[in-house]
Order: sequence, then structure tokens, then C-alpha cells
Amino acid sequence: MPALAADKGDPAAGRNKAYTCVGCHGIEGWKNPYPNYHVPRIGGQNYEYLVSALTEYKKGERSHPTMRAQGESMSDEDIRDIAAFLSSITP
Repeated sequence: MPALAADKGDPAAGRNKAYTCVGCHGIEGWKNPYPNYHVPRIGGQNYEYLVSALTEYKKGERSHPTMRAQGESMSDEDIRDIAAFLSSITP
């Protein structure tokens, strides 16, 4: 069942909650030292994709250790708010 607009989260709240995301995903050309890979830019990403990805990290269905730890610390509301904020950014 598709999420209703009211269920999409609050971009203003998400802006405050996404401060840890920007530490890696907001730095141009950033590479994570272990393992060495490019960190994807997530600003402007599709809302549903962001909710899905963060939920999968939260549940342990995606295996990146740093992202899994981030996801596990988020409530479902946090995920919706962060996704609403990040998807509102114009890349």
C-alpha cells in the first residue's frame, strides 16, 4: 500500500536528524578508508528508495556495518523524516 502524503515524514525534522548522514554522504569525492570505496551522494535520491534502504539497514537485510549501525539507531519516523529531507534536496 503506498504511503499517504502525511506518512511521508517531515523534511524540516529530517534536516536535523540527517546531520550524521552529511558527515560521509555530503562530502564531495569522499572515499571511506575501510573498505576503500566511493560514498554515494544521497541528496535528491528518491524518497521510497531511501526509506527502503534505511529500513533494510535497520533490519540487517543490508550488510554495510556503518550503515547498519546508523539504521538500527533510527525509528521508523526518523527514517521517513530523513528520507523526506534528503529527497527534497536538488542535486
